[in-house]
Amino acid sequence: MPGPGAGKRLVCPACQRPQSACICQWVTPVAHTTEVLILQHPLEVDHAKNTARLLHLSLAHSRVVVGETFDAITLQAAMRAPKYTVLLYPQSALSPSPAPDTARLQDTANLRLVVLDGTWRKSRKMLHLSALLQQLPRLSLDDVPISNYRIRKAHQLGQLSTLEATCAALVQLEGTPERVQPLLDAFDGFVAQQLAFRPQ
Repeated sequence: MPGPGAGKRLVCPACQRPQSACICQWVTPVAHTTEVLILQHPLEVDHAKNTARLLHLSLAHSRVVVGETFDAITLQAAMRAPKYTVLLYPQSALSPSPAPDTARLQDTANLRLVVLDGTWRKSRKMLHLSALLQQLPRLSLDDVPISNYRIRKAHQLGQLSTLEATCAALVQLEGTPERVQPLLDAFDGFVAQQLAFRPQ
């Protein structure tokens, strides 16, 4: 008879992915000072195409909190250290928010960037369900790079993966594109790996 572990896929203890799809080879440490808080939709946790895990493993000053609804107590616990906090999300006439304090954005050692990890539809719902998130100043990307996220369909121009958007935000805040470029190069390898799993 099969043993107790029969039929179970072996999981990499570091990246939490099946060992056959391990992404540890693409983990690329990035020197950064801005704290990154990734709020991940539950449906993204085990999604093979999700980039938040690779991003988190590459950013030493990052945390991941999973959920769809985030009440004030949960978010305040996730943002323990008193830092100036901004939400990486486009400004919208339908849901206006305060503009960020440009002077405080310069002090990246005391800055926290909140990133919503999910499809655009899911991220809009996450924002809609959290009064605290709606109150955060929003950081919009000045220059949106061309996405290389070929494994997921973008519904509009300028839509990036969580990893690409966060890297672009770090460049905008810290002015150090050379620091994130190795991770973006590794991201290309991650995308190629996922494409290789697709049936021909």
